[in-house]
Amino acid sequence: MRGLKDKRVVITGGAGGIGTSTAARFLTEGSRVIIMDRDEDACQRIEGQFPGLEKSILCDVASPGSVQAAFEALNERLGGLDILINNAGISIRHRFVDITPEEWKRVIDINLNGVFYVAQQAALQMLAGEGGVIINMGSTNGLAGYHYYGDYNASKSGVIELTRSMALELGPTIRANAVCPGFIMTPMQEAEYTPEMQQAFYEKLPLKRLGSPDDVASLFAFLASDEASWITGQYFVIDGGELAGGLASQP
Repeated sequence: MRGLKDKRVVITGGAGGIGTSTAARFLTEGSRVIIMDRDEDACQRIEGQFPGLEKSILCDVASPGSVQAAFEALNERLGGLDILINNAGISIRHRFVDITPEEWKRVIDINLNGVFYVAQQAALQMLAGEGGVIINMGSTNGLAGYHYYGDYNASKSGVIELTRSMALELGPTIRANAVCPGFIMTPMQEAEYTPEMQQAFYEKLPLKRLGSPDDVASLFAFLASDEASWITGQYFVIDGGELAGGLASQP
């Protein structure tokens, strides 16, 4: 992709799943990559797996203080950033009537509040520098109703609208977009879906395969690159055709 070499890239939730694949993709593009994650052991494993990574920064995206401290450390280390992949998130599979207040708060704190805290700090640094690109992690769950993910669905819908508002206020200095994956085979998904459930979802998809973290990483790279220089304020669905026929609404 044009324009990614030597760019300073920060990936939240970078120590696993889609975040790790995205780090690997930007490294192949010649970018300088830092991952932010709250799991210190996972960060150390990823640093060992990808020696080209800059040293990771510990960060709990649900804590405004932790996020501010992480971006201060980032600024001291790299003098700012050019690209933010705002990827950190969690999900808890349960019925709507079983969601506890504590679970609701935890999902919203990480998936929506955390995206806001991180994006705001990144925007402040980008506005003080030469601009940049912010890509937030949405989901097809933010675009259609899904069973058993009421809190997650609400958080991702919020991310999409937050992204559109960011694009209006931060342009032309900063481009802001959201990526909305469907069923991607990550450790988080494997923990929530049995092989039988995965097969049932697979059968509904027009492309007849589940998505991989590499699929999403490729979209992140494109949207961050100069190839997408006239794209902002949009959400991009990457779902194997899941939403094309309303398949998501099936239990």
